[in-house]
Amino acid sequence: MILETLVTAYAPNLTAILDREPVPADGIVSHDLDYAADGVAFRGYIARPGGEGRHPGILVVHDWLGVTDYVRMRCDMLARLGYVAFAADVYGADVRPGPDEAAAVAGGFYRDRPLWRTRLTAAFARMREEPSVDPGRTAAIGYCFGGSSVLELARTGADVDAVVSFHGGLLTGPEGEAAHITAKVLVLHGAADPVAPDDAMLAFENDLRTAPAVDWQLVSYANAMHAFTLPDADAPEQGALFDARAERRSWAAMKAFLAEVFG
Repeated sequence: MILETLVTAYAPNLTAILDREPVPADGIVSHDLDYAADGVAFRGYIARPGGEGRHPGILVVHDWLGVTDYVRMRCDMLARLGYVAFAADVYGADVRPGPDEAAAVAGGFYRDRPLWRTRLTAAFARMREEPSVDPGRTAAIGYCFGGSSVLELARTGADVDAVVSFHGGLLTGPEGEAAHITAKVLVLHGAADPVAPDDAMLAFENDLRTAPAVDWQLVSYANAMHAFTLPDADAPEQGALFDARAERRSWAAMKAFLAEVFG
């Protein structure tokens, strides 16, 4: 089910980030998008360039709060760059946790990786069905929980060209699983992120080293904590803090990476 076209009025701190990417001449089209998988209803969001034609599709996976204005804003930014961006709803249409509940909701997926991967795979398949998406040119990006999510999607062996994790958890998998990854991988990481400290980063890198065919990069930003791209992140005592420099640099790194992948 497609809902009406939206013109979202974002908070000033989100608008300031969005407007770094100019609106193209044909504008963009965006709306909520309902879909279902395995008997569960989901509500995502899609943004695409105006006009006709197919474009590379980018799956965008939310942080632990679910589909919020933050992820919608990132989809709009990607549409301004010429991509079709689809915000997956991993939780389900009726699940929109507040900050006090989000850790428990997200934690349920970390404890049930098969369910997590099933929902990511369903969202990826739904994106590829969009008439404006070129199903042979796809990527996935995600933030925090979403950063972990796109790495999980890659580990399924999904036919996705590239994945980009922004301050995601760096999970390893069973021995040999890394060889299933066919996507090019870019990990954008905060050097002061307690969620994925140095030992987790090393374990992640060592896991990928077992699969020499995987094309991967990991960029670590000095002094950046967890959630460094989220303007509302302001909990340094918990290791989460917005970092404007790292936010800008990581977005630029993603843009260059996707431009290389889609050539």
